[in-house]
Amino acid sequence: MAVTATAYGLQTVVKLPFEEAVQRTKNALKGEGFGILTEIDVQKTLKDKLGVGFEPYIILGACNPPLAHRSLQAEHDLGLLLPCNVIVHQHGDEAVVAAADPRAMLGIVDNEAVQSIAEEARARLERALSSL
Repeated sequence: MAVTATAYGLQTVVKLPFEEAVQRTKNALKGEGFGILTEIDVQKTLKDKLGVGFEPYIILGACNPPLAHRSLQAEHDLGLLLPCNVIVHQHGDEAVVAAADPRAMLGIVDNEAVQSIAEEARARLERALSSL
């Protein structure tokens, strides 16, 4: 599938049921060296906390340890911008998979070493989304 860029993310749409899209996304991220540190079920959280309905929607906190380590060595407080958030949500009979664009997220950091790491992270996320 084609990956499109937004002002702050990368996105693709797949003709898959939500649960399958989530699993394929996790596998694709793993294939690019990312582990999942956090998993937030937005639909459940909104139902439990506010009593409102919402579409199936999950936020995955993805981390590539070597990239994170290099980033933190280059800019110690960069942990404020980690991990890479990836979302999967149901949209009709399709699932939307999107990732925060590291270039956009880390563009606020005035450090050339961080920018090159952001480029590498972006390329890995783009490959993962393209593989879906």
